[in-house]
Amino acid sequence: MLKRKDYKFWFCTGSQDLYGDECLAHVAEHSQKIVEALNASGVLPFEIIWKPTLITNELIRKTFNEANTDETCAGVITWMHTFSPAKSWILGLQEYRKPLLHLHTQFNKEIPYDTIDMDFMNENQSAHGGREFGHIFTRMDIERKVIVGHWSDVKVQEKIASWMRTAIGVIESSHVRVMRVADNMRNVAVTDGDKVEAQIKFGWEVDAYPVNEIAEAVQDVNEGDVNALVEEYYDKYDILLEGRDPEEFKKHVAVQAQIEIGFERFLEEKNYQAIVTHFGDLGSLKQLPGLAIQRLMEKGYGFGGEGDWKTAAMVRIMKIMTEGMKDAKGTSFMEDYTYNLVPGKEGILQAHMLEVCPSISEGPIGIKVNPLSMGDREDPARLVFTSKEGPAIATSLIDLGDRFRLIINDVNCKKTEKPMPKLPVATAFWTPEPNLETGAEAWILSGGAHHTAFSYDLTSEQMGDWAAMMGIEAVYIDKDTTIRNLKNELRWNSVAYRK
Repeated sequence: MLKRKDYKFWFCTGSQDLYGDECLAHVAEHSQKIVEALNASGVLPFEIIWKPTLITNELIRKTFNEANTDETCAGVITWMHTFSPAKSWILGLQEYRKPLLHLHTQFNKEIPYDTIDMDFMNENQSAHGGREFGHIFTRMDIERKVIVGHWSDVKVQEKIASWMRTAIGVIESSHVRVMRVADNMRNVAVTDGDKVEAQIKFGWEVDAYPVNEIAEAVQDVNEGDVNALVEEYYDKYDILLEGRDPEEFKKHVAVQAQIEIGFERFLEEKNYQAIVTHFGDLGSLKQLPGLAIQRLMEKGYGFGGEGDWKTAAMVRIMKIMTEGMKDAKGTSFMEDYTYNLVPGKEGILQAHMLEVCPSISEGPIGIKVNPLSMGDREDPARLVFTSKEGPAIATSLIDLGDRFRLIINDVNCKKTEKPMPKLPVATAFWTPEPNLETGAEAWILSGGAHHTAFSYDLTSEQMGDWAAMMGIEAVYIDKDTTIRNLKNELRWNSVAYRK
């Protein structure tokens, strides 16, 4: 399911014809060598395509419009080798619509002290040209990413790689379609929002379907397909009967297998990449989708509980941003449940009724069948596990009425002090930065939801860059957060981002 185009990034070098053809030949040669080295580095997740040097208004405009219409182009990387007069870029930048990275580098790493002369200075003036180029973005109030350093430096390459994944999140956002199975939980504010504005701002299509229409797709799944998937479950996961009759247990698991197949077929047929469900409106479904949703998330679908379409879309975007990442630790929908307030052991127990993605698991994954007090259906099967340890981020996209805000909290995932044998759900346990007291207060003051799109594999910088490219407010809660500064930031943002 986790499908994306074979994206490329264009490398565009800026210069001018003031210094003659020999200089321009060197510019082209240098930029080609940089592209070849970056592609050969093994660091970048996507290929860079070299483009001829841009020296005129017409060529810049033509190249940027070609980038707009090329469906495989996910963004442009620009480098000012020499001085490129910024007014030449105005029309192209006005019409350009994709992510842009200003790589502020130069071909040589060190000043050639013994041989440097004015010819070298004229040809190698990125320090000069990059400032002219940067000025026009600021003057035109256009969002871009700036990375400074030598192109051969692994740290610089890693920053480019990180930005590429954010750019993919921006491009893929316009392809996100969320299927709502019924509405959001009644009287809940934070999971609702302006779907029309979300489509204008992010490109998301958020559509509702009657529960029984998708339930019919579930009922149409044949027994052979269900049995084959159940056998896959039994081969892959630990079966935790806990006193239940094995045949009765297997029937409950089979219901989830049928839901998984039916939901996935419906999603593929209708071209949706994210889904929300609601325990209060299950129609003819026999169980609240649990194991089925967990497996769909692992395949790359976004999900939000109780109709939370914003979180479902964010989970999908973050899944696509991390696709193919080496040693990925996982991305999931998550919900805050209960605190541990013992001094020195503070943290928040994270879970949901059923739907936590197994991509974040550490150790064995089991299947349990347990009653669920909500939903008025038979006992649902679910995957149970504990999450990995380590740093991660929790994000919440909220609708403030006049604007969207993305809240990004750095968190540290830990093992719980003791096992929880009577809790039949997958769990994570984390302490927010800078600490539980400040982190929780900052989250509440910022208006953060109880649902989050959570990832071990993305950084707050990447998600903040995504918000910037989308033109929305980002609020960071991290090791440097103080409540005094946060309150000031929220006040300033309320003016800066208000329509």
